[in-house]
Amino acid sequence: MTYSLTKLTSLKSVDDFRKHTESLGIELAIDDELTAGNGSPLLTPIEWNSKTVGNRIAIQPMEGWDGTNAGGTTEATIRRWSRFGESGAKLIWGGEAMAVRPDGRANPNQLILLPENQAAIAQLRTTLVASHKGLYDRTDDLLIGFQLTHSGRFCRPNDKKRWEPRVAYRHPILDAKFSVNSDSQVWTDSELDDLIGDYAKAAVLAQSVGADFVDIKCCHGYMLHEFLGAKTRKGRYGGSFENRSRLLFSIVQAVQQAAPGLGIGVRLSTFDSVPFMPNPVSASEGKQGQGMPIDFQQYLPYVWGFGMNESNPLEPDLGEVCLLIEKLARYNVNLLNLSAGSPYYTPHILRPAAYPPSDGYQPHEDPLISVARHMSVAKELKAKFPSTLMVGSGYSYLQEFLPKVAQRQIRCNAIDFIGMGRMVLSYPKQLMDSIYLSKSERKLVCRTFSDCTTAPRNGLASGCYPLDEYYKGTPEAARLKEIKAGFGVPFRENR
Repeated sequence: MTYSLTKLTSLKSVDDFRKHTESLGIELAIDDELTAGNGSPLLTPIEWNSKTVGNRIAIQPMEGWDGTNAGGTTEATIRRWSRFGESGAKLIWGGEAMAVRPDGRANPNQLILLPENQAAIAQLRTTLVASHKGLYDRTDDLLIGFQLTHSGRFCRPNDKKRWEPRVAYRHPILDAKFSVNSDSQVWTDSELDDLIGDYAKAAVLAQSVGADFVDIKCCHGYMLHEFLGAKTRKGRYGGSFENRSRLLFSIVQAVQQAAPGLGIGVRLSTFDSVPFMPNPVSASEGKQGQGMPIDFQQYLPYVWGFGMNESNPLEPDLGEVCLLIEKLARYNVNLLNLSAGSPYYTPHILRPAAYPPSDGYQPHEDPLISVARHMSVAKELKAKFPSTLMVGSGYSYLQEFLPKVAQRQIRCNAIDFIGMGRMVLSYPKQLMDSIYLSKSERKLVCRTFSDCTTAPRNGLASGCYPLDEYYKGTPEAARLKEIKAGFGVPFRENR
C-alpha cells in the first residue's frame, strides 16, 4: 500500500495540527499560544555543575564536511559557528563532531582535535561567543561543549567515496554495506586501550581552548554506540553489559583524570532499529521506493544493537538504556543528549523528513510518528531520571509548529532542552524570533529537503542549499541539483 504524505504546510492552525496527530494515533502535545518575551518557558535558566545555563535552547552537533584535509577550519566552518551564536541558544552541544585522531574521521574534511589545529578550533569558540554577544545581553551563561568522536564503522578519513571501517564486531547485515570483509577490521582489546588515551588528549585540548564540557559521542552507530551493542564480541569489551559499557566508562575516567574540572556529556542513541531500505514495489519513474525494514526473521533473536527488543527489533527496549544512565550518574555524568537510530541505515528515525536524502527512501509513514517516538522516549527517561539534564532531538520536521510544541515540552518538564539540529542551517533564530517577534520567517523555515545530507553523501559540503543564500548560487548547488535528478529526488525550493 502506497503512503500519501499530508504536508505540514497544509495545516493552518494548532487545531488542524491536533486533529492530524489524533488521526495518526500519536500524542504530540502543543500549546495554543506562545508566551512572548522574557516570560517564555524556553528562556528559563537552569543550573548544571554550578553553572547557570541561560535558556532551554540547544544547538545540536552540525557538521559541514567543510574543514581542511588536516582537520582545520575554513570560512564556511567559521560562518556556521557564528550562526550558532546568533541563534540565541545557550547550550552549544559540540557545534560539530571532532575526531580524536585522523583515522577516526567520517569524512576527509572533518575537524580533528590535534595540537596543530588548536588555534583554528579556538577561533570557532571565540567567533561563536562574539556573535552571541552582538545580539544578546550575556555570554557568561553560555555552556559550550565539543563533541569527541571516532567514527568506527563509518570511517572515511582519506577518500569521500571509500569506507575504511573499524568495527566492534562483525554484523550480518551492515558489513556488506560498509565494506567490512575481514576480521582484521575488528578492534583488538589492545588497540582500544590505546584509543582511550586519544580521547583524553583531545579532551585536554578542548579544555585548553575554553570548552565547558566534552561530549563523548555514543550514538547513531558510530564507534562507542556500536560497542554498547557488542553482544557477540569476545573479551573485555563485549558480551555482558558491564563489558560492553567498559570502553565508554574507561574513556570517562581517563578524561576526568586528564582534564579535572572539565564537564562531560554523552549524546546517546536511546533506541535503534534494523536497517531500512527502499521498497522496490513502491518505486516508480526512477524515484526511490518507500521505506521498509530488511527481512530480519532469519536473524532473530536480533542481538546486534542497543536499546532494541531482540524479539522484535523494530521496537525500543529501554532496559539497558536505563542501566547506562544510572551508571553515568554514578560517574557524575548528568548531561545527556537523547537521539536514536542512524543516518546511514534508518534516517527516518533520526531525522524525520518529508523528502529523503539520495541514499534514503521515501516516507512510509507520517514523519510526525518518528517525532512523537523521540519525544515519548525522552519524556519517559526524563521522568525516571529527573536529576539528569536532557536535550531532546528530532524536532525539525515540526516546522512552524515547533515553537508551540517546544514551549509545551519545557513547560511540562518533559525535557530540559530543545535541540535545534539541521533547522539551524537555514534559520538559526527561529525560536528566538518566535519568542520576541511572535512569528517565524516562513521562507527560512526548514522543510526537511535533506540537501544537507544528500550533499555530503555525494562528496559536497553540507549546508542548506535551497534556503541559505550563502549556498544557493554556488557551483555545488548546481551539482547537487544534477545529483538529485539522477536519484529521482526533486530539487525543492521554499516558496
